[in-house]
Amino acid sequence: MNQLVLSFGEIDRSSLAFVGGKGANLGELSKAGFPVPGGFCITTHAYKQFIATSPEMDTMFDELNQLDTNDLEHLRAVGERIRTHLEQIEMPVELKKEIIHAWKAVGEQHAYAIRSSATAEDLPTASFAGQQDTYLNIKGEENVIEHIQRCWASLFTDRAISYRAKNNFNHREVHLSVVVQRMVHPELSGIMFTADPITGNRNVISIDGSFGLGEALVSGLVSADLYKVKNEQIIERNISEKKLAIYSLPEGGTVKKDLSRTQQIKQALTDEQILKLAKLGKKIERHYDAPQDIEFCIENKKIYIVQSRPITSLFPLPHKPKDFRVLISLGHVQVMTDAMKPLGISAFQTILSKDILKSAGGRLFFDATDFLHSKIGKKIVIQALNNMEESMSRAVSEFVKREDFLKSSKEKKSIVPILKTFVPIAKQVVQNLTKNDPSMAKSPVEKLIKNYSLKAKQELTSLTGTQRLEAVQYYLENIGKEMLKIFSNPATFMVSSQLLKKRLTRVMGSDKEIHNLTKSLPGNVMSEMGLQLGDLADIVRKYPEVEKYLENAKDETFYSGLVHLTGGQEFTSAFQQFIEKYGMRCPGEIDITRPRWRERPTLIVTNILGDVRNLKEDEYRQNFLSGLKEVEESKERIFAQTGHHGKQYKKMKRLIDVYRYMGGLREHHKHFLTIILDLCKQAIMAEAEEMRKKHIIQHIEDVYYFSLEELIQISKGTFNQDISGVVEERKDQFKWHQTLKQPRVMTSEGEIITGSRKKGNYPPGALVGSPVSAGVVEGIARVILSPEKAQLREGEILVAPHTDPGWTPLFQSAQALVTEVGGLMTHGSVVAREYGIPAVVGLDDATTIIKDGQRIRVNGDDGYVEILNNEGE
Repeated sequence: MNQLVLSFGEIDRSSLAFVGGKGANLGELSKAGFPVPGGFCITTHAYKQFIATSPEMDTMFDELNQLDTNDLEHLRAVGERIRTHLEQIEMPVELKKEIIHAWKAVGEQHAYAIRSSATAEDLPTASFAGQQDTYLNIKGEENVIEHIQRCWASLFTDRAISYRAKNNFNHREVHLSVVVQRMVHPELSGIMFTADPITGNRNVISIDGSFGLGEALVSGLVSADLYKVKNEQIIERNISEKKLAIYSLPEGGTVKKDLSRTQQIKQALTDEQILKLAKLGKKIERHYDAPQDIEFCIENKKIYIVQSRPITSLFPLPHKPKDFRVLISLGHVQVMTDAMKPLGISAFQTILSKDILKSAGGRLFFDATDFLHSKIGKKIVIQALNNMEESMSRAVSEFVKREDFLKSSKEKKSIVPILKTFVPIAKQVVQNLTKNDPSMAKSPVEKLIKNYSLKAKQELTSLTGTQRLEAVQYYLENIGKEMLKIFSNPATFMVSSQLLKKRLTRVMGSDKEIHNLTKSLPGNVMSEMGLQLGDLADIVRKYPEVEKYLENAKDETFYSGLVHLTGGQEFTSAFQQFIEKYGMRCPGEIDITRPRWRERPTLIVTNILGDVRNLKEDEYRQNFLSGLKEVEESKERIFAQTGHHGKQYKKMKRLIDVYRYMGGLREHHKHFLTIILDLCKQAIMAEAEEMRKKHIIQHIEDVYYFSLEELIQISKGTFNQDISGVVEERKDQFKWHQTLKQPRVMTSEGEIITGSRKKGNYPPGALVGSPVSAGVVEGIARVILSPEKAQLREGEILVAPHTDPGWTPLFQSAQALVTEVGGLMTHGSVVAREYGIPAVVGLDDATTIIKDGQRIRVNGDDGYVEILNNEGE
């Protein structure tokens, strides 16, 4: 489309490339019959024509795209130079004629609002609102032309340049349309969100309203009234003190006016206007099929809509159910809150079913509604969450007492069939606590894992095509049942932990000895992995050539590059044995699409080299032996109180044995899952290679962007969509999902549920989380977002979003642990106790608030962190 000017009647949502987000939305609203003041848009083609008149702009764009946005002085200078230049260029004569013609068609007697509308503005995944300038109450031909040109120049304000750079938009490819709209002279104006922007509740409409033009509200000059509407009823009125308003002047321009005391405290919108606006807002939302951020004004009691854009800050919802549901983040339970690709989500939903696991925003949520409506189910969920993430437990505990949740109980379903599944586990837990020899538990667990894994491997490697993918589906569907057969061990560990704490408190006066009893647990799969990593570090330490090679090793030539090095064969042999045992593991391993250590061996090399530099030879094993010694010393202190004979001694001794042996088995079910996930991944990738050879997909990793069911359809030839188009669309969606922060608990209405702040006497400014491993230390914070290339020096404090077994190698060097996600029984917490380092988890935004290199104090006794200096490295 090469038209320079388009009226609102010629524009709809498909016009984004020509008139930008704001213009497209106004045209769409106008065409749909919503009350929009008349106007027109100067198109992006006109902008490009205008820019083309300047021979200097090409060089200026190059300078912008190479700009360091942290150099604010340079950024300001470049922006000012471009703006001044554009305001001085003469507008092409033909373009000026078309603008004047459109202006006269709407009415030259009117005043106008002139606003920018960028092609990268008001998109579903990024809002550029407020990045360019707006001009109000502009009158007369020359003024209109001048302010259109100033609008074009405002594409290069400091904030606009910085925002585009931050969001990876090429400055040359963002084009500007200008909206010229008849000015409304309102008595009242405001902003309406058709979903609550704070809580995310899609059923709550939030309206900010004040006197005069909306600019006073948008620019933060006044505090508007806040009204909330739900189910066509006003549920909240928050009347603010509105000291001033902005009004338009008859001769053009605007003026600020102080309001009388009566007006300052008066409710700006009447109840009737509030409900009428809410109804109109929902109508606009239905038209766009998405929650909207709407600007409105009221002139002579008539409502006008002057803008509507999608609310981009809301966390997406699963497909909306018919009834009210409560959704708990699986990512926080599994300590992996990163976005997952479609295949990763599909694999987990195959294991636990889509009825239980809901997908939204590239994450998975456990639908706990039916459990929470049951007395016993509620108790189980809240207690389990307390072990996994204390803040989630608080949030759910408070939420289930709310009136809206209690009202929804009429829709509850029986959970008896589900609970029956856990009856055998409960019986086994009792047997483990009272009768079974805990030292004999490991052998049958390892036998089950070995037999099932071998069967899966044989079948998945012998089949091809659709049959192989259907076998993957079978093994994923059945791994849950197999894991339940050994789940009584970690369940016993959790129960024995609570019982042991109570008994220690009764006997010793506190439960602090449990931290020593957690060290060097027998048979723990992660401890054994850590010991083998230490052995690898010891080999590297002997051979400088190997160490130097590993510093720059590449995955593609990893093994071949070691062949001719002194010590290369010894290291290769030991490393391959390690990969044979643990190569299926990696950070974020619950996501089948994550690269495993066997696929990318360099992912674990950084940890080996870190151990070489930070630890002494054989220090891993010496630490493990020291841990065993501390366990025996702890037992002696306890038995000194119980006596070494008698009933109390026997009960305490058995409980300690059960706790330690079952603690050693706490990771086996997760290890089992990663083995099967990896076998399934190998089968899927073998089929992906065949699809690539047949040119069905371009790259083997394209399969990550399909569900398992879709891959079976592709294999059968029954997938009816454009495969490359689906891949590109889902790649873009995944990028967006990566920018989202997963809520811990939310409802099917989109409301994010947060519990009240944990109570306690904390130092001023302390960051409060949950204490999961005792001790108080000070040290340098090392903020690590991903462990693959992490550098952690001995004695530094590991600050991470979360940890799972893929992070275990870092724990040997850490002096303490701080994570945003986690609870008493999650991976990092148990490992921290096992290694005897203080830990505080569940600390919101820890990796943002704590800066890399800051000195901090971690209080693992009371669960808080203090920042001791404000400067990081």
